[in-house]
Amino acid sequence: MSARKLSNIPVVKFRKFLDSQGLNVIKGPKGRGGHEKWSRSGMDRPVTIQTHIDPVPEFIVKQVLRYLKMDRTTFFKEYDKL
Repeated sequence: MSARKLSNIPVVKFRKFLDSQGLNVIKGPKGRGGHEKWSRSGMDRPVTIQTHIDPVPEFIVKQVLRYLKMDRTTFFKEYDKL
């Protein structure tokens, strides 16, 4: 298991990660709440991130990794490429 934590990930870099995984914004942060919805073909449901909280909370990162069926090690390999 990776010793790195999933906390303290800036919103800007997390958006780049989502984009690198082939996800696209389907609903932007304009409007109520400051949330963005991201999706790609083949996903059961969209990923929602809170854009008004920086850094991204750890529970949100974990939730996104579950949706993407990705483990921490793979996440940090992809994340470090950005």
